[in-house]
Amino acid sequence: MVELAWSWLRFQPASQLSLWFNQRFAGAGKRLRRMGIVALARRLAIALWRYLQHGEIPLGATLKPSGSHAMAT
Repeated sequence: MVELAWSWLRFQPASQLSLWFNQRFAGAGKRLRRMGIVALARRLAIALWRYLQHGEIPLGATLKPSGSHAMAT
């Protein structure tokens, strides 16, 4: 989940979760950022559970449009 949280920050910079992390831990030291990423991972796990259970997309998250990506054989 921690690796997923780091990826979330990279690929979803405009999401509410990323903005929360950056506002809270952007100017913090290395130790606080590591603690913050664990907090983000927990919040992300809850947000993903809500997505699976109720279809609620995390606020500010962008989704790729689904297209036909069939592989040619």
